[in-house]
Amino acid sequence: MFFSQAGAQPRTWEASPSERKKLVEVFKACDEDNKGYLSREDFKVAVVMLFGYKPSKIEANSVMSSLNPDTSGISLEEFLNFVRKKKELQLYRNEIRHIFTAFDRHYRGYLTLEDFQKAFKQVAPKLPERIILEVFRGKSKV
Repeated sequence: MFFSQAGAQPRTWEASPSERKKLVEVFKACDEDNKGYLSREDFKVAVVMLFGYKPSKIEANSVMSSLNPDTSGISLEEFLNFVRKKKELQLYRNEIRHIFTAFDRHYRGYLTLEDFQKAFKQVAPKLPERIILEVFRGKSKV
């Protein structure tokens, strides 16, 4: 994939001690009956508290189906792992958005071949035009 070669690689994210404390507090607040796990509904409330949106049925199903089938919900460690992956994905999307914005000099919301050519002339002036065209058309794994 082009972006992974251009620098937009998934970043790792690890909660600081204060962030971890906040995540544990959210987990405990959403585990109303002190079950030691979050039910599907508890999980949705926790996501709203942390990320500001209610997860879709598809997202909730995906998370719940990835759990140990012998459990009734998401454990603290599984919850922390979910949050870590979510944060890493946010970092990755932000980096891709940053790269796109750097290429989209006219703030149109899309890139033209001319945008691509100008950007590559600045960052890789010796890159063959053929490669730039392949990347623009999505046919290259540069």
